[in-house]
Amino acid sequence: MRLDNYSYVYFLGIGGIGMSAIARWFHAKGYPVWGYDKTRTTLTEALEQEGIAIHYEDDPALLPQEILQDIEKTLVVLTPAIPADHQEWAYLKGQNYAIKKRSEVLGIITASAYTVAVAGTHGKTTTSSIVAHLLHHAGVDCSAFLGGISTNLNSNLLIGKGTADREVVVVEADEYDRSFLTLFPDVAIVTSTDPDHLDIYGDKEELVRTFQHFISQVKPGGYLFIHEGIDARLTDKIQEGVHVFEYSLDKGDAHLNGLQIEGRWFEFDAITPFANLSGVRLGVPGFHNAENTLAAILAAQVLQVPAESIKAGIESFKGVKRRFEFVYEDEGVVYIDDYAHHPKEIDAFMKSLRALYPGRRIKVIFQPHLYSRTRDFAAEFALSLSQADELALLDIYPAREKPINGVTSDLILQQVSCASKEILKKNDILENLLQNDNFEVLATLGAGDIDTLVRPIRNFLENKRNGLE
Repeated sequence: MRLDNYSYVYFLGIGGIGMSAIARWFHAKGYPVWGYDKTRTTLTEALEQEGIAIHYEDDPALLPQEILQDIEKTLVVLTPAIPADHQEWAYLKGQNYAIKKRSEVLGIITASAYTVAVAGTHGKTTTSSIVAHLLHHAGVDCSAFLGGISTNLNSNLLIGKGTADREVVVVEADEYDRSFLTLFPDVAIVTSTDPDHLDIYGDKEELVRTFQHFISQVKPGGYLFIHEGIDARLTDKIQEGVHVFEYSLDKGDAHLNGLQIEGRWFEFDAITPFANLSGVRLGVPGFHNAENTLAAILAAQVLQVPAESIKAGIESFKGVKRRFEFVYEDEGVVYIDDYAHHPKEIDAFMKSLRALYPGRRIKVIFQPHLYSRTRDFAAEFALSLSQADELALLDIYPAREKPINGVTSDLILQQVSCASKEILKKNDILENLLQNDNFEVLATLGAGDIDTLVRPIRNFLENKRNGLE
């Protein structure tokens, strides 16, 4: 399939973080782009401001005339989150439009490029964003498709200038729906393979087999950087000539020495097989983020980025929206927002939060994401959330799923051990904060629509500081 065979591009589910990056790419390349999404969000509004027309009703009559009149010149890009009974999808299939999943299109875009692919059930967005930032900061002509909004770029897309002899592309390799199997990277990073998306994979064994398949697609002569401790079977089918290195905080071929916390800064020396870096300063807190940075350093070293440029790039990295994002701070309270939605992610977040603010009273507001994930990991969620002093649980955000009988947030609540815990509606959060304001650190966690609370909570805290409550 050749993209230059098409003149128009239509996105079903354009508001997804991965879909929107590809939509922006086509738009930047001069293609007329349209899209549908069920919900208006800050991201869809940004796309509209950039010149992409979007509608929010599932109605074939709303499809743009250009694509209705030229089926053969129209490419339809589909997210796996679109339900099977979607009317527009049914119409487009019935009219024999060329319909490709987002992952297939990403595979086509990157097929001829030198590709750095970052995979893992956690950490891939931050890691790929750091890689892209390090390369861009060093003047490497590259593009990047990210699964979050890079604060430095204020976007989930970086487009190269096309001036280099070889195109370099950094891509977040998403395991959901086996999407990353369309990629054949020159450099691959695997951050984690903890069980997730069991609604797709069924069990961890199938997840591991799929990651093994992804790793087997690293090109001969390429590089694989894999987190130390990940299932050893993953490299059983790796292609001959691929260079494999393990990394972690404190062991493996690459690791960190002398990690210290100075305010919000994580400072350390990076020990790698290529060249050691001393005095690295990372302004995005978290032990997990220091580890993600180490993986990004390895990728940058493969691409011959000088040590001093890597260090300067890390120090200037401002993070990713909703990844340990500091929203508000005064002398009495700190408010941080994070996308964490898996028990391992919450555990890493909470351990880092405790290290940053020892002895401080921490309140967490968490919105479970997916009925199936809540059912499968209720005990693990409870264990990680019990590190808080106070917990407010929201109802489960269903995303693409229908309710599962007996699966509610109460499954988690009943197993949480912290003394203060309750289930609240989103509309009750501000009143709860007003009535229970003895916290010193506040965190909102989750991958659903909990982000719509961020601005109201920040405004509440600002008004409280100014005596306007």
